[in-house]
Amino acid sequence: MLLSPLCIFFRKFAANVQIKVDMKIQIINGPNLNLLGVRQPDVYGSCSFENFLPQLRALFPDVEMEYYQSNIEGELIDKLQEIGFGCDGVVLNAGAYTHTSLALADCIRALKCPVIEVHISNVHARETIRHQSMIAVACKGVICGFGLDSYRLAVEALKHISQSPAEAQPR
Repeated sequence: MLLSPLCIFFRKFAANVQIKVDMKIQIINGPNLNLLGVRQPDVYGSCSFENFLPQLRALFPDVEMEYYQSNIEGELIDKLQEIGFGCDGVVLNAGAYTHTSLALADCIRALKCPVIEVHISNVHARETIRHQSMIAVACKGVICGFGLDSYRLAVEALKHISQSPAEAQPR
């Protein structure tokens, strides 16, 4: 795995410093996202999520990040219900379930923590069916089209939300 100079710096820094964890975030990827780096690299890039995640963690040493992936809708719902009352936020890429799952939307509405919907590709520049999100109305926000950097932007958004007074947050 090739690491950026910034990632190498953070790894060395983190090895020598006790870092206080300020937030606990769950990253959840849905169907076919286990194939990142292999599936349609022209759309999703050539980096697997497993290779990207350590770099993301290195950028946010004060954030504990757990990762989960499933191709099964019910397992995604089970995971959201399991963690959605005990973490500070969720970064959710529901994959194709974004466009079809009322069950995921209902689950997100029940959670106590904010959920940010993310997509690697710009779903609005793709097939018409991908333009509609069934879960966006239940999420705090949506980030798409920035490649794997969409996940970094979502973590930054969750950090900002956690530090903002409730009355200053968008609805």
